[in-house]
Amino acid sequence: MEMNMSFSHDMDDEYEKFIRRMNPPRVVIDNESCKNATVIRVDSANRHGILLEVVQILTDINLIITKAYISSDGNWFMDVFNVTDQDGNKILDEGILDYIRKSLGPESCFMPSIRSVGVKQSMDHTAIELTGSDRPGLLSEVSAVLRHLKCNVVNAEVWTHNTRAAAVMQVTDEETETAITDPERLSRIKSLLCNVLKGSNKSSLAKTVVSHSVTHTERRLHQMMFADRDYERIGGDVLDDRQRPNVDVVNWHDKDYSVVTIRCKDRPKLLFDTVCTLTDMDYVVFHANIDTLGPDSYQEYYIRHLDGSPVKSDAERQRVTQCLEAAIERRVSKGLKLELCTTDRVGLLSDVTRIFRENSLTVTRAEVTTKAGKAVNTFYVRDASGYPVDVKTIDSIRQVLGQTILKVKGNPDDSKPLSQESPTRFLFGGLFKSKSFVNFSLVRSYS
Repeated sequence: MEMNMSFSHDMDDEYEKFIRRMNPPRVVIDNESCKNATVIRVDSANRHGILLEVVQILTDINLIITKAYISSDGNWFMDVFNVTDQDGNKILDEGILDYIRKSLGPESCFMPSIRSVGVKQSMDHTAIELTGSDRPGLLSEVSAVLRHLKCNVVNAEVWTHNTRAAAVMQVTDEETETAITDPERLSRIKSLLCNVLKGSNKSSLAKTVVSHSVTHTERRLHQMMFADRDYERIGGDVLDDRQRPNVDVVNWHDKDYSVVTIRCKDRPKLLFDTVCTLTDMDYVVFHANIDTLGPDSYQEYYIRHLDGSPVKSDAERQRVTQCLEAAIERRVSKGLKLELCTTDRVGLLSDVTRIFRENSLTVTRAEVTTKAGKAVNTFYVRDASGYPVDVKTIDSIRQVLGQTILKVKGNPDDSKPLSQESPTRFLFGGLFKSKSFVNFSLVRSYS
């Protein structure tokens, strides 16, 4: 039976490759027809997940998708995207345009069942995935454990939503700067991190996975939080009714489609988040229309199950609505944005998050990257008691840390305005003079 299944899979794969060779994808980039955006059109043979792959490639290079039209009935797929850079300008850089052509065109590897989760083996680092109940101090505790275990976190991203936390980290051995491969050591890392996630209540919902696989971090975070059922509203870290996205699901019986409409505040990567969720819930997008109107976004999807049927019950309709709401909310920036840029060194993240905790700050989302000896960490923070962050707290952190630059980015609605006398950069000192660096980010929030 296994041989037959394997043979069938191989035949399907060969047939898909044949179709691609006969109908190679075509990419057209147009900077003339639209006044304020670059228009990208992608035509190719159709298959499940291709829309997500195209959107993933565009968002991974930080393009803003302002409008999109998707049609994929039958065996052919056509996407049209209006895109800009982060500043709202057309894409004129030839290097970026060439990357788009190569990534989406006939010579790309994007056509073979790509990176659906992007899994492949890597000996450069070890991947650690964490899910569990969120609580104040979790980021600090996990960072301290990783430092004790002599693990460098070279990249990490952590989200919190609805009392749940999820993190994807790439770690290396502190001494060798390569992946950690010793089974006993990996088992100990997994065990200690799982104990931290369980906390005092010893929750059975805490989970730690260690592997040498490479995943698309943001898609994996969506999958982890979906599996952890963060879409079930149980109070705590959710948006109020005025901020919640408006999601509606109705059946168009004449055409056997379910029509999903989403109205919400626009933000970067919004399209990726919604398409990712529909794809991972095994829905096929046959048609879609995306439009940005000022600060708001309107999305309309015509979907069916993989078996060709529309949404079948009120319970399923409610689940689709809840899951899309959660996908949109997970990346909403809650709190004051702090950006720390400094020289890499062992224990930096552990020290910074400990100081956050000692000053009663809780982190709602974080992203940590290291490159060429530099660490760039972004934190969204709130007061642990639920109040906006006061400028005096930031000043207190400056006095403790000393001489590396911490920038306060923007002025979110739920944070107190910084006073006129308060600088928007703070110099941090003595803690940041060591040579190398460990860096992680597991976000925490509050009840």
